[in-house]
Amino acid sequence: MFTFALPKGSLLKDSIRLLQGVGLDFSGFLDPTNRQLQILDPTGAARALLVRAQDVPVYVEYGQAQAGIVGEDVLREKTPKVAKLLDLGFGGCRMSIAVSGESRYRSPLDLPPHSRIASKYVGCAREYFDSIDLPVEIIPLYGSVELGPITGMAEAIVDLVSTGKTLKDNGLIEIAVLYHSTARLIAHPLSYRLYSNNFRELMKQIQVSA
Repeated sequence: MFTFALPKGSLLKDSIRLLQGVGLDFSGFLDPTNRQLQILDPTGAARALLVRAQDVPVYVEYGQAQAGIVGEDVLREKTPKVAKLLDLGFGGCRMSIAVSGESRYRSPLDLPPHSRIASKYVGCAREYFDSIDLPVEIIPLYGSVELGPITGMAEAIVDLVSTGKTLKDNGLIEIAVLYHSTARLIAHPLSYRLYSNNFRELMKQIQVSA
């Protein structure tokens, strides 16, 4: 049976809507009274697993799901061994560097060496600052990253930004955009080779229905 790994959170509703467009209904995950973590499509053609966004590529890489939907930000941070098939076009956001609006920094290169950078995207932050040859200390934070510059614990943050309202409400400003992220369809590499016709048909249907 074909299995999809779907992400909890902001991408779930659009992911379900996308799959409904190709005849697969996993809308039971949107029922607030439902506590099931896996459900079957009513036709019996496929099932879906509901997992944390960061775990989607893990389930796909290890073959518990043949395909998944996840943000490009997760793929860049984890660099899993999966096949990236389609940019699905929703869930748009950007990975940005932000600082306190009261600071004198207006570019990453303005940051002094060994600055402290708060981020839940440790790998992404490290890769970027290595690329500009600026030694920094990365402080892992997994909630309220914006407090880093506010409290003085960090000179800057690296975080996902959607509308920018959270930054603005907390007196932070963006000084660089590292990349833009959208939802992606991914596949287990071996499954993709074995069932290439099925995947091509799925991708064709997604592109037609989008």
